[in-house]
Amino acid sequence: MTEYTIRLQNCAFFARHGVHDAEEALGQRFYVDAALTVASQKPLEDDDIDGTVDYGTAFAVIEKIITGKRRFLIEALALDVAKALCQRFPQISHTEITVRKPNAPVPGVLDYAEVTLVWPQ
Repeated sequence: MTEYTIRLQNCAFFARHGVHDAEEALGQRFYVDAALTVASQKPLEDDDIDGTVDYGTAFAVIEKIITGKRRFLIEALALDVAKALCQRFPQISHTEITVRKPNAPVPGVLDYAEVTLVWPQ
């Protein structure tokens, strides 16, 4: 068995998540990083996409969750992404998902609010 990590960095999507009604009405860009630890039963020497995670498909899974139904918490969003990726790709032994929200409604200036979730724990 071979174990390695595939990273998708700074995937950007427009969505409408957040607690406040204005966040749903206006929407904003969200950014996702996904570190996918793959425990492949097939040797890498086979050079076969079926033995690994197709990152185009992984991106599409992330996009479907992020642009789908509204979540109030980016923590819940990260969990849903992690679960969906692990369900789609059983060869993923665990994930680390980071969701960034650059326009978090706070009474001050910040670059972004961010949460990182490891699944399963």
